[in-house]
Amino acid sequence: MLLIGNGRMVTRDADKPYFEDGAVLIDGQSISRIGTTAELRKLFPQAEFIDAKGGVIMPAFINTHEHIYSAMARGLSVRGYNPKGFLDILDGMWWTLDRNLSLEQTRQSARATYIESIKNGVTTVFDHHASFGEITGSLYAIEDAAKEMGIRSCLCYEVSDRDGKEKTIQAVKENESFIKHALADGTDMIAGMMGLHASFTLSDETLELCAASKPAEVGYHIHVAEGIEDLHHCLKHYGKRILDRLMDNGILGPKTITAHCIYVNAHEMELLKETDTMVVHNPESNMGNACGCPPTMEIVHRGILTGLGTDGYTHDMIESYKVANILHKHSLCDATAAWAEVPQMLFEGNAKIAGRYFKRELGVLREGAAADVIVMDYIPYTPMDGTNCNGHILFGMTGRNVKTTICNGKVLMKDRELVGIDEDKVMAEIREESAKLWKKING
Repeated sequence: MLLIGNGRMVTRDADKPYFEDGAVLIDGQSISRIGTTAELRKLFPQAEFIDAKGGVIMPAFINTHEHIYSAMARGLSVRGYNPKGFLDILDGMWWTLDRNLSLEQTRQSARATYIESIKNGVTTVFDHHASFGEITGSLYAIEDAAKEMGIRSCLCYEVSDRDGKEKTIQAVKENESFIKHALADGTDMIAGMMGLHASFTLSDETLELCAASKPAEVGYHIHVAEGIEDLHHCLKHYGKRILDRLMDNGILGPKTITAHCIYVNAHEMELLKETDTMVVHNPESNMGNACGCPPTMEIVHRGILTGLGTDGYTHDMIESYKVANILHKHSLCDATAAWAEVPQMLFEGNAKIAGRYFKRELGVLREGAAADVIVMDYIPYTPMDGTNCNGHILFGMTGRNVKTTICNGKVLMKDRELVGIDEDKVMAEIREESAKLWKKING
């Protein structure tokens, strides 16, 4: 047994939201007890003790839209890249990158992303992968890294017609194979979805193939109306808006994630609500690509299950929280906006989204929930309790305040040292593959 105590504990359990000197007992892969440090140390003196030293104990973070394949783009300058808009950014940077990725580079990208996730207290990742340089086996390469690093993952491959029919078919088959593999896995640490790029790179024929190939137990993970170009294409070629097209093709539903949803109207929001489809907001990516600000506050107010992701822009969920908070205030010219909605997305929405793919309860410190716990080195100098902890997280912390990360009952990082991972060796291997990739891209 493992006992984490001597810290201010934020549980995300409405019945017992906060303990001034709290402790959480882990037995195997689940949380066994929560209470005060004195109480649990007395009851379980034999348990291994991790001392939070007055810091903050809280549930680990969940990232509901990530792009592992983008890991090796950091600092990359593609020769001739001079984008004039969002489509140029996609083709010139991201599609150039993924067209050159080998299986080994995909695996190393996953290792890099998972290490950074651990350091930022993220233990569950919903990834949307693309590696048109080598498709078959790519999700299994990511799974290898997930198992090595101890991170819970829901994976999919990005089906797209952009590189021809043969690769489209390979992508669909990769999804189908991995979904069946994940459904047969009993660890509750891996899941699969049918990944789709976006409406403007998907023909009706491809959507029909995806539907015919997708096991019924899972849904889709797709970018929706991220750029205005996606909407214009759908109106021109199909005579309807994007979510109407997805509805007509049976893609919406409670197991489907629609990422971004920037250019959606009130009618489309009603479709999302009626079908119980999930939405994931990615604020930094939307701003960085100058795609626009989505009507996320209205989406949340309509009762649509909405989560917070990073789109590969960062692996720090607190950073995404900070940016979403100010983005919507600025966009709406309303200083009162986003105070409640963004933490709802991060701490409630992400947990509910994860609950649709993983059996054990995530995002909460409660008896029976998954043993995913982090310790922050944050010591507040103003009063802190269950009513204002979000303000402390927003203004006082970043992901790098995480000093200990536990996933599924296993300590992945303790006092900022990775456990069971030779970080220097892994990083050397990542650097070697990234250098090969950059050389291949620029000749």
